[in-house]
Amino acid sequence: MAPLDRPALAARYSAVKASIPGNVTLVAVSKTRTVEEIRALYDLGHRAFGENYPQELREKVPQLPQDIEWHFIGHLQRSNVKHVIPFAHMIHGLDSERLLDEVAKRANDLGRSVDVLLQVLIAQEETKHGFSMDEAKATMLAPWKWPGLRLRGLMGMATNTDDRTLVKREFEDLAGLFHSFEEAMRPTFDTLSMGMSGDASIAIEAGSTMVRIGTAIFGERC
Repeated sequence: MAPLDRPALAARYSAVKASIPGNVTLVAVSKTRTVEEIRALYDLGHRAFGENYPQELREKVPQLPQDIEWHFIGHLQRSNVKHVIPFAHMIHGLDSERLLDEVAKRANDLGRSVDVLLQVLIAQEETKHGFSMDEAKATMLAPWKWPGLRLRGLMGMATNTDDRTLVKREFEDLAGLFHSFEEAMRPTFDTLSMGMSGDASIAIEAGSTMVRIGTAIFGERC
């Protein structure tokens, strides 16, 4: 593995930060990145990191500063919830009521509260997960039955395509759903997580309040 180029990392991070409005939270996607890379970004002042794999998260946390805000952004299986709950500040991809049940149970077992986002399926891809629009509406309209979980907002991933018009429409659809509930569910319902390295600018224009960016910060994986 090539040695870490800290000046290059700093330059990429600075460029990404400059492209994001002050009201948008940047989650640095650190999946498969080394502890050294994460620590270097931490030393530049960054605190919010996103992980996709439970085992990788468990291994990294003890090796890094305790004030890091860990976001679990991958597809979470119920069998792995117990490995994520002790560390996650926010879980982005809650895509079913059964998963909400398991996360709430594990959080309550530990006596802690966890911020969560409902993942809504907006992409035209079978490989992506999430509540349908109607299912998300029904879940938010019903009395919240998961003590220990704070519903902070919604998350979605657009179709992986070069068709920017389609991506824009998908993000705008999710933003419309978010805003239709935003006023009624204040003050904690404040996060719309959408946009990654390839489509963050479209997501921000559509109203995203949180983007998940990895490659544009850390560079291409070796």
